[in-house]
Amino acid sequence: MTATTGTELDPEVLRRRALEALTVARARTALLTSCVEDHELTAQHSPLMSPLVWDLAHIGNQEEQWLWRAVAGQRALRPEIDSLYDAFEHPRATRPSLPLLAPGEARAYAADVRLRVLDILERTPFEGRPLLDAAFAFGMIAQHEQQHDETMLITHQLRKGPVALTAPPPPATVTGRLPAEVLVPGGPFTMGTSGEPWALDNERPAHPRVVPAFHIDTTPVTNGAYLAFMADGGYTDRRWWRPEGWAQIREHGIRAPLFWREEGGEWLRRRFGVTEPVAQSPAVEEPVLHVSWYEADAYARWAGRRLPTEAEWEKAARHDPVSGRSRRYPWGDAGPGPEHANLGQRHLRPAPAGSYPAGASPLGVRQLIGDVWEWTASDFLPYPGFTAFPYKEYSEVFFGPEHKVLRGGSFAVDPVACRGTFRNWDLPVRRQIFSGFRTARSAELN
Repeated sequence: MTATTGTELDPEVLRRRALEALTVARARTALLTSCVEDHELTAQHSPLMSPLVWDLAHIGNQEEQWLWRAVAGQRALRPEIDSLYDAFEHPRATRPSLPLLAPGEARAYAADVRLRVLDILERTPFEGRPLLDAAFAFGMIAQHEQQHDETMLITHQLRKGPVALTAPPPPATVTGRLPAEVLVPGGPFTMGTSGEPWALDNERPAHPRVVPAFHIDTTPVTNGAYLAFMADGGYTDRRWWRPEGWAQIREHGIRAPLFWREEGGEWLRRRFGVTEPVAQSPAVEEPVLHVSWYEADAYARWAGRRLPTEAEWEKAARHDPVSGRSRRYPWGDAGPGPEHANLGQRHLRPAPAGSYPAGASPLGVRQLIGDVWEWTASDFLPYPGFTAFPYKEYSEVFFGPEHKVLRGGSFAVDPVACRGTFRNWDLPVRRQIFSGFRTARSAELN
C-alpha cells in the first residue's frame, strides 16, 4: 500500500474531502427517499429489507451518535430513538412494527443533525484521537450513508409499482476482443492496508500473502454465459451444487437469477420497474446479476473452474508485477474517475463485459471495481493482527464460515466506499444484492 501523501493529510484537504463525501452521500439519500410517495417510504417492500424511512432516520442517528456525540462530545439530541434504529436490536423483518419517525420527521431529524455536523467539521482538528486522525470518523459516516444508499437502491429494485428511478446506460467503452482469462503469476504480494486513512477495520492491517499462480477471468461472467449454464440443465443437475445450495434451489424452485422469469420460451428480467429480454444486446453481454454464492459456485463447477479466493481476487486487482507493489486500485493510486469504473449509481446497471479499459489492472483484468460485487470462495475472516475499531459490531461479529466475501463494489457503490482493499460480506443464499462473479483456475490445471 502506498503511504498517504502529506498533501492528502493536510487538514484543509481532509476537510474539503469530508465535506464533499458527506454532501454527495446526502444528495443520493435525498433522491432515493424523494422519488416515491411517503406511503412507499413506510411500506416494507420485502422482509429482507427495512422500510426506506427506517434507513433514512438510521443514517441521521448514526451521524448523531458518532459525529455529534463521540467527536464533538455533545449531549444526545434524540436518545429515545437510539434503540429503534439499532440494526442489531431489531431485525429488518420486524422494523415496520416499530414506532418509527414519520417521513417528514425523519427528514427533519437527519437535516438537523447534518447542519450541526457541518459546523463541527469546520472546527474539528484532525488529530489527537483515532476517531479524529485523518478525519476518519467523517469518512466512516460518509461510507456508512453510502452503504445504506446501496441498501435503499436494493429496496427500490424489490419494490413493485411504477418506475421511480431512471439513469442513462453506461457508455460503450469495450475495446477489441479480449482473452478469456489472464495468468496471475505466483508469489508474494501485500494484501490489505495500513495506510489508507478511511479504510475500515476489516481491511487492516497490510500483511504479506503468498499466492500460487492462477488464471482468472478477464471479465465477470456474462448473462450470455450464464444462459448457457441454464440451457445445459445447470439448475437441475445436482453434480454442480453444494448440498446446502441444492437444498435452496429445490426448496424455493429457483431456476434462474433473481428478477428473471421465462415467458414464451424467452427469459426476461425486471430492473427498477422495467422489463427487458435477457438475451438482447447489450443485455446479453452484461455481467450476470442477482445470483447467490451457491449459484456462482455451481456455475464455476459446471464450467470446470472455481471461484477465486479473496487473496487471489485482491492480487489480480492490486498487484503490479513490475514494481512488486500493491496499488490502491487496479489502474493505480488515483481515485476512481468515470473512465475507470461504473460506480456511484450513475447508470443503475452494469456495463457490458470488457468495458472501462482505463480501469484495467496491470495484467489486463477488467471491471474489478464497479459494475457487480464479485463473490469469492473465501469465508469472511479477520486479517492477522486485526483490531476492531471503532466498534466490534461493524466486522467482528460477522467473522466466520457463515458469511462469504464479496469484492470490487457494484454500480450502486460510491467511490468513497469502494477501493482495492474494501471487503463486503453476506450470507451465501443472498440474491437481492447487486452480486455477480468471475471464475478462476489453478495454473497447473492446463
